Amino acid sequence: MKRHRKVGMVKTTISKYIIAFCVIVWSVLPGTSSVCADNQWKNPDILTFSIIPTEETIQELTIYKPLIDYLSKCTGKKINFYMPASYSSVVEAQVNGWVDVAVHGPFSYVIAHEKDPRIEVFATYKKKPGYISKSGPGYQAVIITKKGSKYTTVESIRGATVVLTDPESTSGNLVPRVVFAKEIGMPLEKYFKRVVYSGGHDLSIMAVYDGKIDCAFVATHRFDNVIDRSVVKKEDFNYIWWSATIPQDPFAYRMDLHPDLREKIRRAFLTIHEEPTCQAWLDNVKAEKCVSMKDTDYDVIRLLNRTYEEMKLQK
Repeated sequence: MKRHRKVGMVKTTISKYIIAFCVIVWSVLPGTSSVCADNQWKNPDILTFSIIPTEETIQELTIYKPLIDYLSKCTGKKINFYMPASYSSVVEAQVNGWVDVAVHGPFSYVIAHEKDPRIEVFATYKKKPGYISKSGPGYQAVIITKKGSKYTTVESIRGATVVLTDPESTSGNLVPRVVFAKEIGMPLEKYFKRVVYSGGHDLSIMAVYDGKIDCAFVATHRFDNVIDRSVVKKEDFNYIWWSATIPQDPFAYRMDLHPDLREKIRRAFLTIHEEPTCQAWLDNVKAEKCVSMKDTDYDVIRLLNRTYEEMKLQK
């Protein structure tokens, strides 16, 4: 009886070693590890693409259709366009994994990346020179006032009403509250009579043009886009303050997409200037082409944000 029990224990032990050996062998067999690795990547049949609200997004996909078609061609995927309601709606949609590829503002990208490091920039626009914007992968924040008004200097807008864009906007909130506030030596709420948000650069511009607001912080490239719509002219405004250059809007994808798919997405944007059907899109967004960007290119935005958070704690 004891002998049979001992034999059974030996057999059980040998079986455990055989199973362990098989597991080790299986793990190193060609192709088996890659199958396990592939299971962690997402490779959906439909990619969802979005962009922060601008004067462009309300034009019913007309502007973005060439880009969407080319992205579909390069990836072999159907592209779903998500029409956003705000900067934060794009951030949350990508953080939650519903949006795969998005065009953020620099500040909203930093917020998205902080919430989920799997959201990472891969490219941005290289803009053409515009009415008030310079060429390259950067832009500026500018304070505009209506031509003919008494607001012609930084000193003259003290006590005026000012419009910002969105709490997650770089040029329309972060730069005003950090850079401009540092220059004037006080928070915006102490310098201006009233501080409000419009929800879009074009809405801020029109609020100043229509005389509803005294001045606005807007992005130079967004201002150029409004002029192109022939709603306003460059000569309709005064330009009384300019920021330093800010890195352009980042194109970001989720890093849990399959590496091959991410590379196809990246190559689509970086070769878009070579695709004749996409020239209309480049013309509409006033870009020569798209260029590579990396996460550290937006460290300047993180520095501004840290400064802003410190300023709020000091109040």
